[in-house]
Amino acid sequence: MATIAAKLTTKNLLLAGILLMLVGDFMFALNDAMGKWLVASFSVGEVVAIRSVGAFLVLGPMMARQGAGKLFNIERPLLQVLRVVATTADTGCFYAAVVYLPLADVMSFYMAGPIYVAALSHFLLGEKVGWRRTIAILIGFCGVLIILKPSSAAFSLASLFALVGSIAFAFTIILGRLLRGTSDTTLVTWQTVGMLVVGAALAIGNWATPSAFDLGAMLLLGVVSCIAHLLITRALKLAPASTLAPLQYTLLLWAVVFGFVFFSDVPGPRTLIGAAIVVVAGLFIFHRQKVVDTVPPEVVPKGVN
Repeated sequence: MATIAAKLTTKNLLLAGILLMLVGDFMFALNDAMGKWLVASFSVGEVVAIRSVGAFLVLGPMMARQGAGKLFNIERPLLQVLRVVATTADTGCFYAAVVYLPLADVMSFYMAGPIYVAALSHFLLGEKVGWRRTIAILIGFCGVLIILKPSSAAFSLASLFALVGSIAFAFTIILGRLLRGTSDTTLVTWQTVGMLVVGAALAIGNWATPSAFDLGAMLLLGVVSCIAHLLITRALKLAPASTLAPLQYTLLLWAVVFGFVFFSDVPGPRTLIGAAIVVVAGLFIFHRQKVVDTVPPEVVPKGVN
């Protein structure tokens, strides 16, 4: 009887983790759509700065509960700074890309994040990557090239922003693994401070006084992002990362839906084909990680704790 109860409890926790992950991904997609709408009227720096202030509406109570000690007594300061740089580049490049590109196009680049992580883990973390995953990584890169279409006629600065941002996202994940001893609250607080400082600097000379509605929307952007992090972090505590990681590809689905509904964007065949290759390669990498029992929880974006 106890065994049956334990199985039911495990099943319920797994289901709860999956649901929280799906809702968290939806919130991230909503955050992306809101960001694209806002950067159409305001500079990227202004949106990033005010968004960061909004994030502190959620982070503030968590920082108070944790205490200042953990916030300032941090491990490996140089890596902490590099992670702040990577997360700031990730966020800034994303918003710069969606100014000109459809959400689905930008998200297709970001879906290659786990592929970059698998490739970088071999060099930066010394993790062994077998021949199957090596082939999957190369195929994934081919998918990225199809989306990017690097020719003199089609290559654009916006595509470069999306590519750099997705690589910065991968470095964020790698650095998060190296700093796993640091609490999520501390990690997210310092990355938010970094984005606030950089955003404010970029907004100098490009500031447009927002209306009360627009200001509220930018603050809400930060709140939505933090809530998404919270949901995903909780999901990872309830269900295995190997189960949850593939669910992040629902972000691409929501990007297509939100892009069509709110911006009348329809991804072209090249983007869809490239995205499909990236997703298949990424799913295979997740599968192989599960098989060899080396699935890092950080293949899903780090959240707030």
